[in-house]
Amino acid sequence: MLAIDVRQLRKQFNVQKNREGLKGAMLDLFKREHTQVTAVKDISFQIPQGEICGYIGENGAGKSTTIKMLTGILVPTSGHIEVNGYVPFRDREKFVQGIGVVFGQRSQLWWDIGVIESFRLLRKVYRVSEDDFKRRLDELVETLTLGELLNRPVRKLSLGQRMRCELAAALLHNPSILFLDEPTIGLDVVVKTEIREFLKRLNREHGTTILLTTHDLQDIEALCSRVIMLDDGRIIYDGGLEELKARWGKGREVQFQFNDPIAIERLAFLTGGLDVRWSKENELTAKVWIPLEINVSDVLSRVVGTTDISDIKIFETSTEEIVREIYRTGSAETAADRIADPVRDEEAPTAQAEAVRS
Repeated sequence: MLAIDVRQLRKQFNVQKNREGLKGAMLDLFKREHTQVTAVKDISFQIPQGEICGYIGENGAGKSTTIKMLTGILVPTSGHIEVNGYVPFRDREKFVQGIGVVFGQRSQLWWDIGVIESFRLLRKVYRVSEDDFKRRLDELVETLTLGELLNRPVRKLSLGQRMRCELAAALLHNPSILFLDEPTIGLDVVVKTEIREFLKRLNREHGTTILLTTHDLQDIEALCSRVIMLDDGRIIYDGGLEELKARWGKGREVQFQFNDPIAIERLAFLTGGLDVRWSKENELTAKVWIPLEINVSDVLSRVVGTTDISDIKIFETSTEEIVREIYRTGSAETAADRIADPVRDEEAPTAQAEAVRS
């Protein structure tokens, strides 16, 4: 069963144009001009129940606009949208019973009262029975380590403490879908790790569907099996994270640290017949680019047995590099070709050319 069903979703805004100068300002008082901006452009995707899906894009790509339509805050200009079988903006009262929302830069807790008082107010908003509330609260307090925070005013909490309380507040009514918009923004590494572990446990034990928007790709790698990429209001990639790496992460780079100086032509000779590229960093350090179709072990076996090596490091093409290149080119297909060549626009140097430089 689908948790989220989106088909040909579009959102347009009328934005006021401000004319320049005093004359323009006077004209704007009596007759305003507007321009139409399309933030989300006919996107379609489906998310099954129990999936953790990353929804990523640069600033202005349309992520937050999509989340606001999925949560019923905004009404779509056109298209079909269902969440838990409800149309969010139409079936508002029934719909909100099944979702939880956390916006990293906005709070649903009352600033000047104790955290527990905010939780009790939310219990009434969501019409949760006292028994269910107590049982759910005990579980969340233990899992998120909130015991010492419950009686503190929200304004006296650190950012990490507040975010843990925000998560608890969004989950008090046991929603089946959780929308997270930049939940780890501004948090330190320790708190980020704690929140990621909590979300994985929530999904594993309760089957909660999670749609996560973030600029932190480590959140995506830690949590998501699927990622949807948005650029200028359009989806440019929708698929598995491992498929993304396998399809566009075209190779690995191995760095060798040698005990004695070695010529790059010697290294090229050792790996003769293999489609690899060598480059030299200094007299004792060299790197080799290895395409995915060649086993790293084939290269290592030729070099390790015949040279004196002090250290070896293997670098995979990271998700961040792949995503950055896709956004830079504006096309996942174009990025595939560019990532395949680590030299990018430059012609790859030959071993002989590198030997001359050294």
